[in-house]
Amino acid sequence: MKRIGSRDNAHYKALLKLSQSSRERRKSGRALLDGMHLIEAYEQSCGVPDEIVVSDGGAARPENARYLDSRPAGSRISVLADALFDDLALVDTPSGIMAVVAQPQPAGGCDHAADAVLLDGVQDPGNLGSILRSAAAAGFRQILLSADCAQAWSPKSLRAAMGAHFQLDIHENSDLSRFLAAYRGQSAATLPAASSSLYSATLGRPLAWVFGSEGLGVRPQVLAQTSRHLRIPMSAASESLNVAAAAAVCLFETLRQRQAAELSALPGVD
Repeated sequence: MKRIGSRDNAHYKALLKLSQSSRERRKSGRALLDGMHLIEAYEQSCGVPDEIVVSDGGAARPENARYLDSRPAGSRISVLADALFDDLALVDTPSGIMAVVAQPQPAGGCDHAADAVLLDGVQDPGNLGSILRSAAAAGFRQILLSADCAQAWSPKSLRAAMGAHFQLDIHENSDLSRFLAAYRGQSAATLPAASSSLYSATLGRPLAWVFGSEGLGVRPQVLAQTSRHLRIPMSAASESLNVAAAAAVCLFETLRQRQAAELSALPGVD
Protein backbone atom coordinates (compact mmCIF):
# COMPACT_ATOMS: atom_id res chain seq x y z
CA MET A 1 0.00 0.00 0.00
CA LYS A 2 1.10 3.54 -0.74
CA ARG A 3 -0.08 6.30 1.60
CA ILE A 4 -0.75 9.81 0.28
CA GLY A 5 -1.08 12.69 2.73
CA SER A 6 -0.36 15.76 0.59
CA ARG A 7 -2.54 17.58 -1.91
CA ASP A 8 0.63 18.32 -3.87
CA ASN A 9 1.24 14.65 -4.54
CA ALA A 10 1.29 14.10 -8.32
CA HIS A 11 -0.75 10.90 -8.19
CA TYR A 12 -3.40 12.54 -6.01
CA LYS A 13 -3.67 15.40 -8.49
CA ALA A 14 -4.21 12.86 -11.28
CA LEU A 15 -6.97 11.13 -9.27
CA LEU A 16 -8.64 14.46 -8.58
CA LYS A 17 -8.56 15.32 -12.26
CA LEU A 18 -10.13 11.97 -13.14
CA SER A 19 -12.88 12.62 -10.60
CA GLN A 20 -13.70 16.12 -11.78
CA SER A 21 -12.99 16.23 -15.52
CA SER A 22 -15.06 14.55 -18.23
CA ARG A 23 -12.31 15.46 -20.67
CA GLU A 24 -9.77 13.56 -18.60
CA ARG A 25 -12.05 10.51 -18.43
CA ARG A 26 -12.44 10.54 -22.23
CA LYS A 27 -8.72 11.06 -22.78
CA SER A 28 -7.57 8.36 -20.37
CA GLY A 29 -10.39 5.89 -20.99
CA ARG A 30 -10.67 5.38 -17.24
CA ALA A 31 -13.34 5.96 -14.62
CA LEU A 32 -13.71 6.08 -10.83
CA LEU A 33 -16.10 3.71 -9.10
CA ASP A 34 -17.31 4.76 -5.65
CA GLY A 35 -18.24 2.06 -3.15
CA MET A 36 -18.08 -1.72 -2.86
CA HIS A 37 -21.27 -2.34 -4.85
CA LEU A 38 -19.86 -0.82 -8.04
CA ILE A 39 -16.42 -2.34 -7.47
CA GLU A 40 -17.88 -5.84 -7.05
CA ALA A 41 -20.13 -5.39 -10.09
CA TYR A 42 -17.09 -4.42 -12.14
CA GLU A 43 -15.07 -7.38 -10.94
CA GLN A 44 -17.86 -9.86 -11.73
CA SER A 45 -17.97 -8.75 -15.38
CA CYS A 46 -14.63 -7.14 -16.18
CA GLY A 47 -11.93 -8.38 -13.85
CA VAL A 48 -9.54 -6.70 -11.43
CA PRO A 49 -9.53 -2.87 -11.15
CA ASP A 50 -6.35 -1.00 -12.05
CA GLU A 51 -6.14 0.55 -8.59
CA ILE A 52 -7.97 0.67 -5.28
CA VAL A 53 -8.15 4.01 -3.46
CA VAL A 54 -9.13 3.97 0.19
CA SER A 55 -9.26 6.54 2.99
CA ASP A 56 -7.64 6.02 6.39
CA GLY A 57 -11.10 5.73 7.93
CA GLY A 58 -12.43 3.63 5.08
CA ALA A 59 -9.62 1.09 5.44
CA ALA A 60 -10.80 0.42 9.00
CA ARG A 61 -14.38 -0.42 8.00
CA PRO A 62 -14.93 -4.20 8.20
CA GLU A 63 -16.31 -4.63 4.67
CA ASN A 64 -13.51 -2.59 3.11
CA ALA A 65 -10.85 -4.24 5.28
CA ARG A 66 -11.98 -7.71 4.19
CA TYR A 67 -11.84 -6.65 0.57
CA LEU A 68 -8.36 -5.17 0.92
CA ASP A 69 -7.12 -8.34 2.62
CA SER A 70 -8.43 -10.41 -0.31
CA ARG A 71 -6.47 -8.47 -2.95
CA PRO A 72 -3.83 -10.43 -4.86
CA ALA A 73 -0.20 -9.74 -4.02
CA GLY A 74 1.11 -6.76 -5.92
CA SER A 75 -2.28 -5.04 -6.23
CA ARG A 76 -2.03 -1.28 -6.45
CA ILE A 77 -3.64 0.26 -3.37
CA SER A 78 -3.44 3.95 -2.44
CA VAL A 79 -4.41 5.06 1.06
CA LEU A 80 -5.43 8.71 1.36
CA ALA A 81 -5.78 10.93 4.37
CA ASP A 82 -9.51 11.29 5.12
CA ALA A 83 -9.61 14.96 4.10
CA LEU A 84 -8.01 14.19 0.74
CA PHE A 85 -10.39 11.30 0.09
CA ASP A 86 -13.40 13.47 0.95
CA ASP A 87 -12.32 16.04 -1.64
CA LEU A 88 -11.95 13.26 -4.19
CA ALA A 89 -15.23 11.56 -3.28
CA LEU A 90 -18.09 11.50 -5.73
CA VAL A 91 -20.92 11.50 -3.16
CA ASP A 92 -21.96 13.51 -0.11
CA THR A 93 -21.36 10.56 2.22
CA PRO A 94 -18.12 8.88 1.06
CA SER A 95 -17.93 5.10 1.22
CA GLY A 96 -14.23 5.22 2.02
CA ILE A 97 -13.24 3.12 -0.98
CA MET A 98 -13.01 3.66 -4.75
CA ALA A 99 -11.54 1.89 -7.73
CA VAL A 100 -9.82 3.22 -10.82
CA VAL A 101 -10.89 1.12 -13.81
CA ALA A 102 -10.59 1.05 -17.56
CA GLN A 103 -13.89 1.89 -19.22
CA PRO A 104 -15.11 -1.38 -20.79
CA GLN A 105 -15.47 -1.08 -24.55
CA PRO A 106 -17.78 -3.05 -26.87
CA ALA A 107 -16.06 -6.01 -28.48
CA GLY A 108 -17.17 -4.98 -31.96
CA GLY A 109 -19.20 -2.44 -33.89
CA CYS A 110 -22.92 -1.84 -33.63
CA ASP A 111 -25.20 -4.76 -34.49
CA HIS A 112 -28.00 -3.70 -36.85
CA ALA A 113 -29.93 -6.90 -36.19
CA ALA A 114 -29.96 -6.80 -32.39
CA ASP A 115 -32.12 -5.03 -29.82
CA ALA A 116 -30.88 -1.55 -28.99
CA VAL A 117 -31.59 1.53 -26.91
CA LEU A 118 -30.72 4.83 -28.60
CA LEU A 119 -30.38 7.99 -26.51
CA ASP A 120 -30.63 11.26 -28.40
CA GLY A 121 -29.28 14.18 -26.38
CA VAL A 122 -30.14 12.89 -22.88
CA GLN A 123 -28.09 15.38 -20.91
CA ASP A 124 -28.82 14.62 -17.27
CA PRO A 125 -26.34 11.99 -16.02
CA GLY A 126 -28.82 10.72 -13.44
CA ASN A 127 -31.43 10.11 -16.13
CA LEU A 128 -28.83 8.46 -18.32
CA GLY A 129 -27.76 6.10 -15.55
CA SER A 130 -31.36 5.25 -14.70
CA ILE A 131 -32.08 4.36 -18.35
CA LEU A 132 -29.00 2.15 -18.47
CA ARG A 133 -30.20 0.36 -15.34
CA SER A 134 -33.65 -0.22 -16.86
CA ALA A 135 -32.17 -1.37 -20.17
CA ALA A 136 -30.00 -3.99 -18.47
CA ALA A 137 -32.91 -5.23 -16.36
CA ALA A 138 -35.16 -5.50 -19.43
CA GLY A 139 -32.57 -7.44 -21.42
CA PHE A 140 -31.42 -4.69 -23.82
CA ARG A 141 -27.63 -4.91 -24.04
CA GLN A 142 -26.73 -2.60 -26.95
CA ILE A 143 -26.77 1.13 -26.08
CA LEU A 144 -26.02 3.99 -28.48
CA LEU A 145 -25.50 7.55 -27.23
CA SER A 146 -25.48 10.61 -29.47
CA ALA A 147 -22.49 12.93 -29.21
CA ASP A 148 -24.37 15.44 -27.03
CA CYS A 149 -25.52 12.94 -24.41
CA ALA A 150 -24.18 13.07 -20.88
CA GLN A 151 -21.01 11.04 -20.48
CA ALA A 152 -21.85 7.42 -19.72
CA TRP A 153 -18.85 7.03 -17.40
CA SER A 154 -19.41 10.13 -15.28
CA PRO A 155 -19.67 9.55 -11.53
CA LYS A 156 -23.40 10.43 -11.43
CA SER A 157 -24.25 8.13 -14.33
CA LEU A 158 -22.32 5.28 -12.76
CA ARG A 159 -24.01 5.75 -9.41
CA ALA A 160 -27.51 5.94 -10.92
CA ALA A 161 -26.96 2.80 -13.00
CA MET A 162 -25.83 0.75 -9.97
CA GLY A 163 -23.51 -1.53 -11.94
CA ALA A 164 -25.60 -1.84 -15.11
CA HIS A 165 -22.75 -0.38 -17.19
CA PHE A 166 -20.85 -3.64 -16.90
CA GLN A 167 -23.72 -5.66 -18.41
CA LEU A 168 -23.99 -3.44 -21.49
CA ASP A 169 -22.23 -2.60 -24.74
CA ILE A 170 -22.16 1.21 -24.65
CA HIS A 171 -21.35 3.07 -27.86
CA GLU A 172 -20.77 6.77 -27.20
CA ASN A 173 -20.66 9.50 -29.88
CA SER A 174 -22.92 7.47 -32.18
CA ASP A 175 -24.64 8.65 -35.36
CA LEU A 176 -28.19 7.58 -34.50
CA SER A 177 -29.71 8.46 -37.88
CA ARG A 178 -27.11 6.40 -39.68
CA PHE A 179 -27.66 3.43 -37.37
CA LEU A 180 -31.44 3.55 -37.84
CA ALA A 181 -31.11 3.84 -41.63
CA ALA A 182 -29.28 0.50 -41.64
CA TYR A 183 -31.33 -1.16 -38.89
CA ARG A 184 -32.95 -4.49 -39.77
CA GLY A 185 -35.78 -4.48 -37.28
CA GLN A 186 -38.49 -2.28 -35.80
CA SER A 187 -37.60 1.07 -34.30
CA ALA A 188 -39.87 3.03 -31.99
CA ALA A 189 -40.11 6.37 -30.23
CA THR A 190 -42.80 7.84 -27.99
CA LEU A 191 -44.83 10.91 -28.93
CA PRO A 192 -47.63 12.37 -26.76
CA ALA A 193 -49.85 12.90 -29.81
CA ALA A 194 -49.20 9.53 -31.48
CA SER A 195 -52.36 7.68 -32.50
CA SER A 196 -51.11 4.23 -31.47
CA SER A 197 -50.84 3.25 -27.82
CA LEU A 198 -47.77 1.51 -26.46
CA TYR A 199 -50.03 -1.16 -24.98
CA SER A 200 -51.67 -2.03 -28.29
CA ALA A 201 -48.37 -2.34 -30.17
CA THR A 202 -46.67 -5.65 -30.86
CA LEU A 203 -43.05 -5.23 -29.83
CA GLY A 204 -41.14 -7.90 -31.71
CA ARG A 205 -37.47 -8.67 -32.21
CA PRO A 206 -35.19 -6.98 -32.98
CA LEU A 207 -36.34 -3.64 -31.64
CA ALA A 208 -34.56 -0.30 -31.27
CA TRP A 209 -36.12 2.06 -28.74
CA VAL A 210 -35.24 5.75 -29.21
CA PHE A 211 -35.49 8.23 -26.33
CA GLY A 212 -34.81 11.94 -26.61
CA SER A 213 -33.57 14.86 -24.56
CA GLU A 214 -35.37 16.05 -21.47
CA GLY A 215 -36.56 19.30 -23.07
CA LEU A 216 -36.80 18.66 -26.81
CA GLY A 217 -37.42 14.95 -27.16
CA VAL A 218 -36.09 13.04 -30.16
CA ARG A 219 -34.71 15.30 -32.89
CA PRO A 220 -36.75 15.46 -36.12
CA GLN A 221 -34.00 13.92 -38.26
CA VAL A 222 -33.75 10.95 -35.90
CA LEU A 223 -37.50 10.66 -35.43
CA ALA A 224 -37.93 10.50 -39.21
CA GLN A 225 -35.86 7.29 -39.21
CA THR A 226 -38.04 5.50 -36.64
CA SER A 227 -40.66 3.10 -38.00
CA ARG A 228 -43.18 3.43 -35.13
CA HIS A 229 -44.42 6.34 -33.04
CA LEU A 230 -46.27 5.30 -29.89
CA ARG A 231 -48.14 7.05 -27.09
CA ILE A 232 -47.76 6.14 -23.42
CA PRO A 233 -51.31 6.29 -22.00
CA MET A 234 -51.63 8.45 -18.89
CA SER A 235 -54.27 10.38 -17.00
CA ALA A 236 -55.57 13.60 -18.52
CA ALA A 237 -53.98 15.61 -15.70
CA SER A 238 -50.49 14.56 -16.78
CA GLU A 239 -48.80 15.81 -19.94
CA SER A 240 -45.55 13.87 -19.98
CA LEU A 241 -43.09 11.66 -18.14
CA ASN A 242 -39.47 12.13 -17.20
CA VAL A 243 -37.34 10.48 -19.91
CA ALA A 244 -36.00 7.88 -17.49
CA ALA A 245 -39.55 6.97 -16.40
CA ALA A 246 -40.76 6.84 -20.02
CA ALA A 247 -37.88 4.56 -20.96
CA ALA A 248 -38.62 2.25 -18.04
CA VAL A 249 -42.30 1.99 -19.07
CA CYS A 250 -41.41 1.16 -22.68
CA LEU A 251 -38.60 -1.27 -21.91
CA PHE A 252 -40.57 -3.23 -19.33
CA GLU A 253 -43.66 -3.38 -21.56
CA THR A 254 -41.38 -4.92 -24.16
CA LEU A 255 -40.10 -7.42 -21.61
CA ARG A 256 -43.65 -8.19 -20.43
CA GLN A 257 -44.83 -8.96 -23.96
CA ARG A 258 -41.84 -11.17 -24.69
CA GLN A 259 -42.17 -13.14 -21.49
CA ALA A 260 -45.90 -13.58 -22.09
CA ALA A 261 -45.19 -14.84 -25.62
CA GLU A 262 -42.61 -17.33 -24.32
CA LEU A 263 -45.03 -18.56 -21.65
CA SER A 264 -47.90 -19.03 -24.10
CA ALA A 265 -45.63 -21.05 -26.39
CA LEU A 266 -45.00 -23.66 -23.69
CA PRO A 267 -46.90 -26.97 -24.13
CA GLY A 268 -50.15 -27.10 -22.20
CA VAL A 269 -50.27 -23.34 -21.52
CA ASP A 270 -53.31 -21.46 -22.86
